Amino acid sequence: MAPVEHLREQAPGARVHTVRLSDLTTLKVGGPAEVWEVEDAAGLAAATEEPYRVIGGGSNLLVSDDGVDERVVRLGRAYNDVRSYSGERDVWLGAATPLPGLVRRAQRAGMSGLEGLLGVPAVLGGAVAMNAGTRFGEMSDTLHEVELFVDGGLERVPAHSLDLSYRHATLPVGAIVTRARLRLTPSDPETVAATMAAVDAARAGQPKVKSAGCAFKNPHGDSAGRLIDAAGLKGMRRGDAMVALEHGNFILNLGSATATDVLELVSAVQVELSMVGADLELEWRLWGF
Repeated sequence: MAPVEHLREQAPGARVHTVRLSDLTTLKVGGPAEVWEVEDAAGLAAATEEPYRVIGGGSNLLVSDDGVDERVVRLGRAYNDVRSYSGERDVWLGAATPLPGLVRRAQRAGMSGLEGLLGVPAVLGGAVAMNAGTRFGEMSDTLHEVELFVDGGLERVPAHSLDLSYRHATLPVGAIVTRARLRLTPSDPETVAATMAAVDAARAGQPKVKSAGCAFKNPHGDSAGRLIDAAGLKGMRRGDAMVALEHGNFILNLGSATATDVLELVSAVQVELSMVGADLELEWRLWGF
């Protein structure tokens, strides 16, 4: 890996540094990587000259304790438009815009459509890339168009071309979501707040500490959390990784868990559920395993 200062000289539009990815992930595990924080298309072009991965808000992600060999591309402040959003119905927003803040600003402006995403710990680009959501709504509800950096340039594609489905979007190989166009529905702050309150009440049983989000996809017609609870697996541990007592589909880092601990716990849950005929598919992405 080349020295950081040398890389900075060679990377207009990007800041390059080596960090432990535990500092950039909500589960707080993961080894070292060379992180390129980019602010424009020139930075993206420089960052993607070598093999790379893309990180957003760091949720829905489990990174190996050894880290990753590829560059890790992260969109910088130039792609965060949460403070500039002022209630437009049809709006382009940068992919580094944090979803929780956007949901709140839309509510204050009386714009509806994002309420079902309350509590999703993601930035906009990551939410688009996996069609993030809850049982109350998902990204595809408001997504109209997406700007991608792909093959060294920017292009815009309609949302329907991404084959959006449950926790899934099909992006071109190597594409980086840079901006997304949302179409919201005019309402009023009180009505939107009431819907958000109902969503929040339904989340009351989820753990209050940070996690990587739901660990497993819900099987068709059932709930991963219900299955894990019924199998008596709440509180199961490997090292400092534990299945949450509040909700079985969350895995917590009690303080010093390693990625190995977490993956062993994931596997143990899957094995236990397979013995009763339930196959749980991991919702998180795995890096470096």
